[in-house]
Amino acid sequence: MLYHLHELNRSLMNPLVGWSGAAAQLLTAKENWLSHFPGVQRLAAGYELAYRLGKDYEKPPFAIPSIIAHGHETPISEKISIARPFCNLIRFKRFSDDVETLGELKKDPTVLVVAPLSGHHSTLLRDTVKSLLQDHKVYLTDWIDARMVPLDQGDFDLDDYVAYIQEFIRHIGAERLHVISVCQPTVPVLAAISLMASNGEKTPLTMTMMGGPIDPRRSPTKVNDLATTQPLSWFENNVIHTVPSSFPGAGRKVYPGFLQHAGFVAMNPSRHMSSHWDFYEDLRRGDLEDAEAHRKFYNEYNAVLDMPAPFYLDTISTIFQQHLLPRGLWDVAGQRVRPGDIRDTALLTIEGELDDISGRGQTEAAHELCSGIPASHKRNLLVKDAGHYGIFSGRRWREKIYPQLRDFIAGHATFPAAKAVATRRRRSA
Repeated sequence: MLYHLHELNRSLMNPLVGWSGAAAQLLTAKENWLSHFPGVQRLAAGYELAYRLGKDYEKPPFAIPSIIAHGHETPISEKISIARPFCNLIRFKRFSDDVETLGELKKDPTVLVVAPLSGHHSTLLRDTVKSLLQDHKVYLTDWIDARMVPLDQGDFDLDDYVAYIQEFIRHIGAERLHVISVCQPTVPVLAAISLMASNGEKTPLTMTMMGGPIDPRRSPTKVNDLATTQPLSWFENNVIHTVPSSFPGAGRKVYPGFLQHAGFVAMNPSRHMSSHWDFYEDLRRGDLEDAEAHRKFYNEYNAVLDMPAPFYLDTISTIFQQHLLPRGLWDVAGQRVRPGDIRDTALLTIEGELDDISGRGQTEAAHELCSGIPASHKRNLLVKDAGHYGIFSGRRWREKIYPQLRDFIAGHATFPAAKAVATRRRRSA
């Protein structure tokens, strides 16, 4: 019912929101003589603020037309490599007319970036992808808004997430792949690779885990506290709702994006109020550069998607309440997840010192679980003064973290175990 009331309210407010946006544009148009009157800038700023607070935010584009790779400007095109009901595997294809540059591009390592399915669209990792494209072939999981997936496509739970990751790894080819997981997917990615190792399959050359809840019992945050102070039935009864008939996924049970967004804002309401007030003041003073920076940030931050209810509830129960992965009790599709079986994949964990979503030590816990990986091929990077988003986006990511990640990947283009096997084969021949 709440979802239906939300949509009704949105429909009723749309005319006012649209009018506010039109009024803001009209009053700031240079050719409009009214824009030169005293007080009009203040009025226009108020209208735009009202418009942005009330408007719908669609998924933003990745908008990466080109990057600089190997000293040359390289055009980028997005291509869907695999389309699944709840996720598209996207490849960011790099092109060059220069034969020498094209040869260098082909030699670059291949990475799969697993984006979180936790409210925001995968475009939140735009900065991550742009940096990686300089030195790598890049694939990305692009999760689909659950309200856009028809009911006849079935449900999607945590086991399905793990199966998707395995399918994508096999499609790209584990023997030449480096996997990077950001936040929530660190857990299902570790499960996917563990199961592949247990089954005797090839595993990726490296796995990098950034700010994820491998063991949420370590340095618990407000996010962890919320998940553990309420029973699973509370989440099912209070945050799970049915998609209205106006969407393709009508009738599907989801954790709605608008509720997730309300939760994001509630974690630090004063900061958001201050940001919106600064935006109003920037518009009033004519500081268009800072105003545009505000627009860009909130165009991304306010664009949210619905999560499938089975996946969300599985995540709460398995990861945050029962802690099945670090306790060694997690079964996926009837098979026990054993990270200790991973032997031929190097491990890098990255944590932010000030991360208020995945506390310090939660991601590093992967090192203890992955007991089969030689110590010489494990590394934990603790980033000073970095919050959650700072470890994969922004100046600190580009200037301090990415160079170390790039070097880690380059240093593990092949795994020593594979070299040893090849050497023994040559000697026996």
